[in-house]
Amino acid sequence: MLKLALRRIAALLPTLLIIVTLSFAIVRLAPGGPFDAEQGVSPAVRANLERVYGLGAPLPVQYLRYLRALAHGDFGPSLRQRDFTVSELIRQGLPISATLGVCAIALALLTGIPAGIAAALWRAPAGDLLVAAASALGMALPSFVIGPLLALVLGIYLHWLPVAGWQPGAARYLVLPVLTLALPLAVALARLTRASLLEVLRAPFMRSARARGLGETRVLWRHALRPALLPVVNYLGPAIAFLVTGSLVVEAVFGLPGTGRYLVQGAIDRDYPLVMGMVIVYGSLTLLLNLLADLASGWLDPRSRHG
Repeated sequence: MLKLALRRIAALLPTLLIIVTLSFAIVRLAPGGPFDAEQGVSPAVRANLERVYGLGAPLPVQYLRYLRALAHGDFGPSLRQRDFTVSELIRQGLPISATLGVCAIALALLTGIPAGIAAALWRAPAGDLLVAAASALGMALPSFVIGPLLALVLGIYLHWLPVAGWQPGAARYLVLPVLTLALPLAVALARLTRASLLEVLRAPFMRSARARGLGETRVLWRHALRPALLPVVNYLGPAIAFLVTGSLVVEAVFGLPGTGRYLVQGAIDRDYPLVMGMVIVYGSLTLLLNLLADLASGWLDPRSRHG
């Protein structure tokens, strides 16, 4: 496991460097600039602003300067929100976004995997139809449809939960966003767990375990569950990327002051340092969570450690 972890960690830095390089090029080559919205600014003043923020230098020079600052943990100042640095904005919004993502992943795992196990063990035509319908519905409806529907039913009609906004320490404001993110992932995990467990239960080594007189409970927990969860863990990598991108929409729908709004607003304002900071944070989180999924896969299947 240690060798597997070291190999995966060694691949993180080059991958992150590629993300930074591509993002820097796309952001800087996009039409428009951070000071285009300034009214009544003369060309001389605009040129002076670009010189102060280092935007007048050639792109390779700007890129090397950015990498040098990034190596010291400096994301630079925000070009539009000039009272804050990018690091300060990240510190403001990241705890909310991280809480939203962690709660959504935990809820999806705690509901989707047990539901898939139950559907595989207690097979019935009605249960199969319910799992298939829920999976198709959950994967077909995007977050910007599920969120307003939940807000309409649970917030406006039933008055159980707030439909938007945020109050520090008030967990009820996170319930609808977490449900919106977790539901599609939970039904996908349930469908995948059910299909994988059914395949494992039909395997020859399972018949051998039953032939030795082992009970069904022991066969399930000691022999079937570990290989059945391997496809589920492998699926978590793309699922995490889905959660990261979906959280941007969910934060906008429910008015949460997370980092997603900074990324969207920074892209609109051509706030280069802010966009780059958000991309690096989201990219790093995605790579880190994929690393954890790879390590869990290596623990479940020792053969993958040498792949």
